Amino acid sequence: MVDHTPALSFGAAASDYDRFRPRYPEAAVRWALDGLRDARVVDLGAGTGILTRGVLALAHQVTPVEPDPEMRAQLDAATPDTTALAGGAESVPLPDGFADAVVVGQAYHWFDRERAHAEIARILRPGGTFAPIWNLRDDRVGWVAELGRIAHLGDSPGNVVDKYTDFGSAFGPIELGEFAHHTVLTPDEVVAMMHTRSYWITASAERRETIDVRLRELFATHPDLVGRAAVELPYRTLVLRARRR
Repeated sequence: MVDHTPALSFGAAASDYDRFRPRYPEAAVRWALDGLRDARVVDLGAGTGILTRGVLALAHQVTPVEPDPEMRAQLDAATPDTTALAGGAESVPLPDGFADAVVVGQAYHWFDRERAHAEIARILRPGGTFAPIWNLRDDRVGWVAELGRIAHLGDSPGNVVDKYTDFGSAFGPIELGEFAHHTVLTPDEVVAMMHTRSYWITASAERRETIDVRLRELFATHPDLVGRAAVELPYRTLVLRARRR
């Protein structure tokens, strides 16, 4: 069984999550959807709707599904004419064969994968596409790697590629796509974004203070950051894509 407590912690920071978390490159979203046009897409673990809006911008129909009520409220407020359904990847409130594609932005690692794969296969039509997507900091850049160490950010491209090698017997082989992009944030905004991470949200007050002090020290002392009013935070967007058999 998967401990969903950290996954359900983000609602406390829903507004800042939506404001500071990076968007997904259009090229990555197009690749995830495997050439589909005017498709019926389900966004599982939709959060505040960052990926939902990326898919909508490509003229698809999107049904977001999210278990956290505060995240759903933020999604509904930020995404006109869209209402998120209450539900999780292990129990999706949609009929069999509903979707042409199922996408997951930044949430697949929280799923009870065996149960989720069965549900995703159920709601997908035969030949439909399943594609989890991650925005991962490019820790090949020195200060970005240090940021990850300070804030205990365990996600990395290598972890994703090595850990998720199949989606179960209902799906064909996984294809991997990688896309580069970046965001531009002030040092204060980077700290605020770190406050939307589950590790910081669920940490003790003492641990939070320690992290914040070390983040401020990073921006005050690292030679690539000193005196910068804003920084370019590089990302590697990874997409895993497979078709339902």
